[in-house]
Amino acid sequence: MKCDWQGVFPALMTEFTKDGALDLQATQKHIRSCMDAGVTGLVMLGTLGENPSLSQDEKEQVLKAAVEATEGKIPVLTGVAEYTTAFAIDFVKRAERAGVAGLMALPCMVYQQDSREAVNHFRTLAGATDLPIMIYNNPVAYKVDLSPEDFQDLADVDNIVAVKESSHDSRRITDMANVLGDRYTVFCGVDDLVLENLLFGAKGWVCGMVNSFPREAVKLFELGAAGKVKEAYELYKWFMPLLHLDVDVKLVQMIKLANQMTGEGSEYVRAPRLTLVGEERSRVEVVIRHALENRPNI
Repeated sequence: MKCDWQGVFPALMTEFTKDGALDLQATQKHIRSCMDAGVTGLVMLGTLGENPSLSQDEKEQVLKAAVEATEGKIPVLTGVAEYTTAFAIDFVKRAERAGVAGLMALPCMVYQQDSREAVNHFRTLAGATDLPIMIYNNPVAYKVDLSPEDFQDLADVDNIVAVKESSHDSRRITDMANVLGDRYTVFCGVDDLVLENLLFGAKGWVCGMVNSFPREAVKLFELGAAGKVKEAYELYKWFMPLLHLDVDVKLVQMIKLANQMTGEGSEYVRAPRLTLVGEERSRVEVVIRHALENRPNI
């Protein structure tokens, strides 16, 4: 399926049972809920999909279940987050077999690359597949920052088409435009910067909190993309305490708790992650309850 690189792409949760087994039916149910809200694509097996917590066979099962659930109506992308370039290429072959429409490629995990090594990784990965690729630039989490000039070095790689920009610096989108024009489609990758990013030229949003509040996330994107700043800002203010959860170290547990409280999924995670307890849990529950009590009528 062809991927139209714009709109809201949930970084979708992988659902588990209480004992840690894959719950593919629950994952598909959640996919359908997000589709009903108007999302335009899916990113499976990202950070929120707990990619490193799954075996290779389990990853392939999740991707097949997602492709089945979407019924060709929206594109399914997969995160590619492996330890080495060779391992990443091996996984991409599985993803192709599962029927995905594209990739969201991360730098290799564990080893902290410099930009030269990361550029080589992405170039080599792109050469091993015909699938279109979004590069996930997240120096906060992965300690390597690809500059606009680094992306210029990759501009000759035709199937690298988009960038998920998560540097936490809204100036980067303008810098990308000045150096690269419209060579890449830029997606916002930080929930609590989405309105700023949209106003500066982002065409899509790889979103975390859309998992729990899909209608509101889609509406916020639509208002921002249409330049309806006043309306968008009112919704953004309501949304912001929730969006802050997406940038916490425990974003997976926090957003899964939000999913459970909104009926979108369960809070079950795989160790070493543990569900939230004590003051931390209470603090997050207060944020979610306040949002639910003041939920806008959309």
